[in-house]
Amino acid sequence: MSKAISRVPAVINEPVKSYIPNSEEVKSLIATYKKMWKEKTEIPMIIGGKEVKTDKKIKLSSPQDHKHDFGFYYEGDMSHVDQAIESALAAKAKWNALGWEHRASIFLKAAELLAGPYRDVINAATMIGQSKNVHQAEIDSACELIDFLRFNVEFMTEMYAEQPVSDKGIWNRVEYRPLEGFCFAVTPFNFTAISGNLPACMAMMGNVVVWKPSDKQVYSAKVIMDVLKEAGLPDGVINMIFTDGKETAEKVLAHKDFAGLHFTGSTKVFQGMWKMIGDNIHNYRSYPRIVGETGGKDFVMVHPSANVEAVATGLVRGAFEYQGQKCSAASRAYIPKSLWNEVKAVMEAQIKTIKIGSPEDPSNFVNAVIDKNSFEKCKGYIDRAEKSEDATVVIGGKYDDKKGWFVHPTVIETINPYYESIVEEIFGPILTVYIYEDENWNETLKLVDTSTQYSLTGSIFAQDRYAIEEAYKALENASGNFYINDKPTGAVVGQQPFGGSRASGTNDKAGSKMNLMRWVSVRSIKETFVSPKDYKYPYLG
Repeated sequence: MSKAISRVPAVINEPVKSYIPNSEEVKSLIATYKKMWKEKTEIPMIIGGKEVKTDKKIKLSSPQDHKHDFGFYYEGDMSHVDQAIESALAAKAKWNALGWEHRASIFLKAAELLAGPYRDVINAATMIGQSKNVHQAEIDSACELIDFLRFNVEFMTEMYAEQPVSDKGIWNRVEYRPLEGFCFAVTPFNFTAISGNLPACMAMMGNVVVWKPSDKQVYSAKVIMDVLKEAGLPDGVINMIFTDGKETAEKVLAHKDFAGLHFTGSTKVFQGMWKMIGDNIHNYRSYPRIVGETGGKDFVMVHPSANVEAVATGLVRGAFEYQGQKCSAASRAYIPKSLWNEVKAVMEAQIKTIKIGSPEDPSNFVNAVIDKNSFEKCKGYIDRAEKSEDATVVIGGKYDDKKGWFVHPTVIETINPYYESIVEEIFGPILTVYIYEDENWNETLKLVDTSTQYSLTGSIFAQDRYAIEEAYKALENASGNFYINDKPTGAVVGQQPFGGSRASGTNDKAGSKMNLMRWVSVRSIKETFVSPKDYKYPYLG
């Protein structure tokens, strides 16, 4: 850490482009999309700053057109995992020694590149590879990633400036050292911003990283690495590999210099990795940091005093934006009997106007789910609900895989509060509703709190302030992010630090200083200006 903490450029959330129909910004983005759609993209691994290619080429196809081949990536093996670890450790000493302000400059420059010349490129890559519409791509791969980079620099400088008090004759200070060893980032397909932030925030704090992105997100991951390279990130600081997940975890987590895991993905995979770390705990140079954000079964609790239109809109947006593939998506709702028919009518009217198709058409609100496995999983829940005595498909229920993996917005009503689709994570555009008797408000709050293993996001809709407070207290452990009269999605960096507990993760709050604190090891220093010359204290006479 440098001797002085300089003020960084003022940080505000990146403005979201509106992409109004026929505007120049939407024309520019769609033109970039069409150009990139036609290209055959070749995506190598990046190890030690060098492109690494292998004999194994994995075809890239788009969720909205699974027959369309837009390129390939090179799959590696365990020798490449070894190379990535070695490259990271080789880069560590020089990267650690670099002044914090120079590290900050790299990531601030990356943010400017994303805000400017790379904005259309990273949005289009996300649209093609992950099937996000123009708005969902904009708020994720552009704005949120830019916000992560800028706000994390601000959080870093605030952290470094936090110093202990000093008594007379001594000077106390702390330094925020990077972890001893290398870090491992494992990132998901559903948010380009998360994929970029997990390795970047660790590197920003002086760590070196082995990064394994999802095989469904390699296109936008390539753009992230291109941006970081252009921004001046030294070779070997972040190494991007495309290798088998289980084998990679076994190798990385057995290494004596493994220092930290930053993970977003499934609960089952995260728990398996945590067990691996426990089994190897005696091998490590120091106890690894473990940060994970995993699954969710996010609730919307509706009070009889709620506004019908607000509830319906919150459910339609919260459940069906990005095809319900946000870990924060509204996937279970508890609605009083007195409001259900009205809420359902408004939802039906709104859903009838929703267009479904490729992101190439900006008027499509719903696009494709990520792959065949996701499609089949959603199809299974819909088909079983159609046959169940405990559930009824009341809205939607259609699906079509002839060209892309399209599942229509679907609402299931159940009379069983423990029916499979209201307690199990689905990760698709399926919302399950349980109708409760108005007088059973308090019992239903307990149901919301106890019926799933997850605790990520949730919301309460009510106009009655006493009811809001009751829900606020009763559901204090049911979600890490709690929303009042709003959908349970859309956390903004610097505004709503994100993360949950229980089976949803370690709740280390991405988008805040709390997360960055996990990637440093603090050393306390006490300097005495005039040292004692005799062991005797005054009480000894």
